[in-house]
Formats: sequence, C-alpha cells, structure tokens
Amino acid sequence: MTMPRTRSFMQVDVFPSRPYSGNPVAVVLDGTDLSDQDMQCLARWTNLSETTFVLPPTASEADYRLRIFTPQKELPFAGHPTLGSARAWLESGGMPRHADRIVQECAAGLVTVRRSKDTLSFAAPPRVRDGALDDAYLEQIVAAFGLAHGQVVAHQWVDNGPGWAVLQLATAQEVLALEPDLSRIPAAMVGAIGAHPEGSEHHFEMRTFAPAAGVPEDPACGSMNAAVGQWLTTTGAAPSTYRVSQGTRLGRAASIEITADTDGSVWVSGAATIGIRGSITV
Repeated sequence: MTMPRTRSFMQVDVFPSRPYSGNPVAVVLDGTDLSDQDMQCLARWTNLSETTFVLPPTASEADYRLRIFTPQKELPFAGHPTLGSARAWLESGGMPRHADRIVQECAAGLVTVRRSKDTLSFAAPPRVRDGALDDAYLEQIVAAFGLAHGQVVAHQWVDNGPGWAVLQLATAQEVLALEPDLSRIPAAMVGAIGAHPEGSEHHFEMRTFAPAAGVPEDPACGSMNAAVGQWLTTTGAAPSTYRVSQGTRLGRAASIEITADTDGSVWVSGAATIGIRGSITV
C-alpha cells in the first residue's frame, strides 16, 4: 500500500431538505499516488454509499478528475458523489475554468455541473442501456419486492453506468411499503418510483437498492434520478420540472429536482452542504 500521509478531507450532505437529512459522501481532496486498493480500502472503512477521490484531470476540458467507490467496487459515475465532490472542491479553493460551470472527468466521461445560489446541478449523462426489462429479470425483481405483476405500471433499464433498472408503481405509498428481499437479487441495482397525491410538495417518491454495490438502500441517488428523469420526461409521464423525495424509510428527507431543458438535456439539482472538514491520513 501507499505510505500514509495527511490529505484534505470533507464529508458532504447531498440533497438534504434540512440539516443532515440527505446522503453523505466522503471526499478525499487529494487522491494523488493512492492505489486502487488504497481507495477501495478507505471506501470500505467509511461504509458510506460512496467515497470519492479528487485527482488532476487528464482531459483538457476538465477541472478535476474523480474516482468513485462504493464499499465493494468502483463506479464509472454516480450522482450525489458528483455534486458533493464539486461542493468540496469549490470549498477547498478550486477555481473552475469557466465561471458558469464545472467540468468533472470520471470513468463515464465528462460531466457538467452548474452553480445556482445554494444548489448544484449536474447534467444527466447518456444512458448506456435503456428499454424494457426482459421477462426473467422483471420476474426476479417483482418476486424480491413482494409485488403483484399488476402493481407494476412500467419498467425500464435506466443504466448510465452503475447498472440501474427501475419499476414504476402507481403510488408513493406502494413504494414506501416495499420490504424487498435483496437476497433474491444480490447482483441487482434497482429502484422503484411512484407518484405522490396531486398537490404534494414532491411529485414522486423514489427508493433505490444496490446490493451489487454493497449498499442495501441508498438514501438519495442522483444517478438513478438522472436516468429516470430522462425516461419520464421523454415519455411524458412526468412534467419537464418535478421534485422527488427519497430516504423516507431510512429516516432521511432528501429532495431532488429534475429539469428537462428544451434541447433535451436533463439536470439533477439539490443542496450540497459541508458536514465535516479536516484531514485524513491515508
């Protein structure tokens, strides 16, 4: 392993609607000279859904490069770590090349992040897989979720890197009532979304389960919301701007806003606040 040294470190709460109600990400602001094994070891130790490492960019357009690890593996892209790492990079004195945007380089490519008052927004990356789930996989998920087939309004691959699939249920209450048996889908990266009653603060309730990444349930998932936003706004199943609540069953209160521009770009927005700042020896 790399010889330990002290590095700047922050833990950022992403998508909170009140203090400490979102999804935390651990950010090591200098990942230079750390090996893959070093990074995975630390991510396993923090035991958060993701831990990130900021590195110098290799792409000329990028402001920095980001590597993203769950407790079990590296991801090519993830949403809440993108916003949390951008906030940490800015707070540590990072100066973007362009005043109106930050460009993050990651294994999935370049991701644009915009700043607006207290919120950050990332542009949803292209999906690497879409379309309806095959019958066998759908059957596995329905059984693991304890659903009747008639409860599934629609289903879709919404994979922008992590491998996401999603089921749409009729109501938020059905989503909140899920008691999934993840032992039946140990390799899955899957979510469920359902509508809140008209007039509610949020349009939809989302839950995401990532047993394949060692995360039973994610408190707030930017990558899933990004790809689901592309799907729902394209099909007209959701308005061009809508809000999602997530983390309710985990005692969190995450709030995520989805906006589809007229050019087809989808943006995922939310708060990102520093909870811990200091140093870490790694």
